[in-house]
Amino acid sequence: MYYDKPVLLHRDKHRGRKVLPSTSFAFARKANSLYLAGVEFNEACKEYAIVFTRGAAGRIVPVVMVGLRSHENLYVDEQARWLASYVPAFVRRYPFVLADLPGQGQGVCIDEAFAGLNDSEGEALFDTQGQETPFLRNAIGFLQQYQREYQRTEAFCQRLLEAGLLVEMDAKASLVDGRSFTVNGLMVVDEKKLLALPDAVALSLFRSGELHLVSMHLMSLSNMHRLVDAMAQRKTSLQPAPRPRAQA
Repeated sequence: MYYDKPVLLHRDKHRGRKVLPSTSFAFARKANSLYLAGVEFNEACKEYAIVFTRGAAGRIVPVVMVGLRSHENLYVDEQARWLASYVPAFVRRYPFVLADLPGQGQGVCIDEAFAGLNDSEGEALFDTQGQETPFLRNAIGFLQQYQREYQRTEAFCQRLLEAGLLVEMDAKASLVDGRSFTVNGLMVVDEKKLLALPDAVALSLFRSGELHLVSMHLMSLSNMHRLVDAMAQRKTSLQPAPRPRAQA
């Protein structure tokens, strides 16, 4: 999505490399939706619209809508600041990411295009003996926890799908100047189907805590107006929005 040059982290190749922390979110400027783990719903629902879409291999995943048209993130301003209190973990893990290695599980990658990657300033990735520094171990721990939450969230989405609760929804945005357009490819929980669930299924969702996730998803949909308001303030011409895409 926004990793321009991801490479496998190597203790020899990257031994002298350092990461200088940055407050710039310019790398995420062209993302109009971001994957969201279930554990993040509680904070995210206060500021974003949480919807569902098809991710890699056709799997259903939740995303936060951060834009309504192609290549535009309305939560990143001209100074590359993030315009919300909560920043999704999908963004916070940058410039690191886990990648599937054929026959080898997963490996840790870093985006070599990241402006903060250098040889002189910041946090070292490896010590002089080629061992991981506490900074890198902490980053890897974050990636591993992220992956575990991703797997739990995929299971949650599969249960919603099996229960027949997800329905297609097109979001129509109308601006005060008369312009309007539609974002398709979204899925939401159907409240009528939710209320009609068999008692055993509803109780299972309640006991697992997943019914609370559904409630936060439904509550979050009112935040769609934030995107409409933010876009109305931008003067660029309208373009059709793509289907939301989600990547782990």
